[in-house]
Amino acid sequence: MTNKVFKPGKKLKWAIAGTVLEGLLAGSNFLVLYQVLELIFGSKITFEDIKRATFILGIIFVLRLFLYAVSYTESQIGGAIVSKNIRVKLGDKLRKIPLGAFTKQRIGYYVNAATSEVADYEQILTHKLADIIKYVVLLVMVSLYVAYLKPEAGIIMLIVLLLLWPTMKLSIRQVKKYGTAKNLAREENVSAITEYLTGSQTLRSYGLAGEKNKALRSSMKHFSTISYLYERSVLPIGFAFMFLAYAGAAIVIYISVLAMIRGELNVPEMITLNMISLFACKVDATLYISLVAYRNLLISKGKIVSILSENEEKEASSKYEPRNHNIIFKNVSFAYEEGQNVLEDVSFEIPENKITAIVGESGSGKTTIFNLLSKYYEPNKGSITIGGVELGKVSAEMVLSDISMVDQDVFLFNDTIRNNLRFASPKAKEAEIEEAIRQANCDFVGNFEEGADTFVGENGNRLSGGERQRISVARAILRKSPIVLLDEATSSLDIENELLVKKAVLNLLKAKRTVVMIAHTLPIIQSADQILVVKGGRIVESGKHEDLLAKGGEYASMWKASIQVK
Repeated sequence: MTNKVFKPGKKLKWAIAGTVLEGLLAGSNFLVLYQVLELIFGSKITFEDIKRATFILGIIFVLRLFLYAVSYTESQIGGAIVSKNIRVKLGDKLRKIPLGAFTKQRIGYYVNAATSEVADYEQILTHKLADIIKYVVLLVMVSLYVAYLKPEAGIIMLIVLLLLWPTMKLSIRQVKKYGTAKNLAREENVSAITEYLTGSQTLRSYGLAGEKNKALRSSMKHFSTISYLYERSVLPIGFAFMFLAYAGAAIVIYISVLAMIRGELNVPEMITLNMISLFACKVDATLYISLVAYRNLLISKGKIVSILSENEEKEASSKYEPRNHNIIFKNVSFAYEEGQNVLEDVSFEIPENKITAIVGESGSGKTTIFNLLSKYYEPNKGSITIGGVELGKVSAEMVLSDISMVDQDVFLFNDTIRNNLRFASPKAKEAEIEEAIRQANCDFVGNFEEGADTFVGENGNRLSGGERQRISVARAILRKSPIVLLDEATSSLDIENELLVKKAVLNLLKAKRTVVMIAHTLPIIQSADQILVVKGGRIVESGKHEDLLAKGGEYASMWKASIQVK
């Protein structure tokens, strides 16, 4: 099924056939040239002879021009169709890959595959494949014609063509070695550029933009070095082949001149052989370059195939019909890297329509609990259930349909405020959107001339952090999901925005929902129905605020420290 998406369609096949035929017509020019030379060096040449030769050459030129125009256009259309199918297939595949695969380290991998790698493969279809077939057919045709005139000369030309086989074997070794490394370097370079552009504001504030950014410079230098090594490794092989090709041409010229002196060839035949031998050298060079490029571009196909072959989320083996929205973690263990558990045999229950807060030191496993609950990752051991339904048996889309998230890092599309809210609930009525804006304290919307139809810019860069956060809360309100995940929604905000966001969150919590929140500032979770204290990947304490203080354990120490800081 995967290989089907790479196959050229009818348009592309006809385009390739047209390109090959255009190449054959290019070779037929030598037949006409030979006839002209016979006229010049033979009997008296008449004006009618000139007209006839010119007419034939004109017809060949027009036919070649027509075939080239049609074949080129059809190959571009055919290649674009295949590229479209590949990108659609990739898009569909990315929708099925586990969400945990989309870490920052792999952004360049997927972006590069969907853009540069697909574009490179399109180059194979629209240019390289047809050209390779055309040049091979053309070289065989002119070699046979030369063999007809002078067998020894034709054999030499065919030997030069056959030398492409060992030449390409040597070149392919270098392409595999450096071509793969070059593509990987390009992929890392895309990640570095993406990271640089995303964090450009921070980098500027620390004076690390432009040439001062060592990470970006290092990435670009690595890509430049690999590109140089790639060219350096292939160039000597190509030079050796071209030396042999021109040496072969020199031998053909010597043989043809000697044959003319002996009377075995006439002058027109000798001139034609010499011109063909030099022409064949140019075609040999172009063919070698096309073959090397073709092999290099096949690496792109391999990268695309590897993504299309990645493991997909397990198909849902049962329906997602939870009895309620109680959340239960039972003996859950998880590691991002083998042997380095982030969670170790964790068990707890989050009651329906209650507020559960998760607290703990940085790196203790709080965010990992969120990631598992959202099905970004699957637990290595144990089970997670919502309303009795085991999450491992249902798709991520089903689970996420019941969840609203308010993260520290709010992502907004380069669209209007209204449309950014509609992502949460595409069928929401206008009155519901207005009510969500009001409850989320998004009073700033009224200050814009176009109100909710104001464009927020790329990732909401026209809005402040507090404004983006409140839009995120408005989304959660509009979505009306029975489960709400809050990941320190008020962090990194100034006092004024923090209060506005807190009020918005309180409005979000008014409705009966199962709420799970991560908090680094403890006073915000005093009224939670349950507090889970995470330390070293384990739940070390659980209970209400007062009960945990009375225990005088881990939570009490954290509370005391937070009060002292305040």
